[in-house]
Amino acid sequence: TIEGPRIRAAQGHTVEVDLGLPAATPPPYLYHGTVARHLDSIRVEGLRPMSRHDVHLSPDRETAIRVGARRGRPVVLTVDAAAMHRDGHVFHVSANGVWLTKSVPPRYLGFPSSSEPAPA
Repeated sequence: TIEGPRIRAAQGHTVEVDLGLPAATPPPYLYHGTVARHLDSIRVEGLRPMSRHDVHLSPDRETAIRVGARRGRPVVLTVDAAAMHRDGHVFHVSANGVWLTKSVPPRYLGFPSSSEPAPA
């Protein structure tokens, strides 16, 4: 959001920002929208923040489809957030409902049964 001469980052993208978000207990499952060309590396490395400070996760499949569609035909991955939380991974939720975590190892990811894109 824009506040005077400054822009407030909702999730802290590419600059170091302390959002002051408390740790939060996630729902059992969260979702990540991507495209098929990234699946091979995600299967090996999991989800990484890349140029951001956190991995962004959606609370529902519909939102993840919209996010993935920004880069092409969307593929939605399911994140076992409950298992991650039990294993000590920390989650935060931004004011606009985006869930944030440092990374998602591959063992917590559910991939579509094939590389077929999610229905739009």
